[in-house]
Amino acid sequence: MQIMPIHPKYFVDFEENRIYHVYNRTNNKELLFLNDGHRNYFLKRYCEIVAPLVETFAWALLDNHFHLLIKVKSENVIKDFYQNLELVDVELTSSEKRFLKSEIHLSELLEFTFKRFFQSYAQSFNKDVGRKGNLFARPFKRRKVNEEKHLIQTIIYIHVNAVKHRLIKDFTKYQWSSWHSFTGSEGFIAYDFIIDFFGNKNAFIETHHSHAQKYFDYTSEMDE
Repeated sequence: MQIMPIHPKYFVDFEENRIYHVYNRTNNKELLFLNDGHRNYFLKRYCEIVAPLVETFAWALLDNHFHLLIKVKSENVIKDFYQNLELVDVELTSSEKRFLKSEIHLSELLEFTFKRFFQSYAQSFNKDVGRKGNLFARPFKRRKVNEEKHLIQTIIYIHVNAVKHRLIKDFTKYQWSSWHSFTGSEGFIAYDFIIDFFGNKNAFIETHHSHAQKYFDYTSEMDE
């Protein structure tokens, strides 16, 4: 069977103040998580490595892949973050230092940061399960989210993805998505921005329920 090339729109450059749907799966559709400890560690490393550079709008962890919806912070904010780390004697990576010196662009920094995040999780996962080799497919995909309608669709798509992949029948009961950060427990998502974007919390919930069905059987390049 001939494998069709992936459209370049799924490997766009990162730009400041722009929104992106970032996702990746494992090689050969292996399991990405074997237990809740793995899932918690994945989120922990994301918060430590990637989250300081972005605002997180939505996320979901599935059996062999994940989805993130993020907005890249401004270059000035990111540079201030690294400069503050230096002031408290935190050793920056070589790429972070080069970014501060304007030797690499923001997109290169984000590319490196995500790769470092993936490597960090993969090393821990491999050690825990006695596995060797690359865990994630390369390169990871990201797609720019432009229109307001596209943003709403992407948030709902991410939150109902567990039903689409038949992990559960009711997406509101799936533990490993940001749905619960909007409707109950606290999380690391940009709550106020998203709730205001939908109008209010009730509108957020109602819009999900009224549009969820169309994404249960929806297929896109993200699922190939």
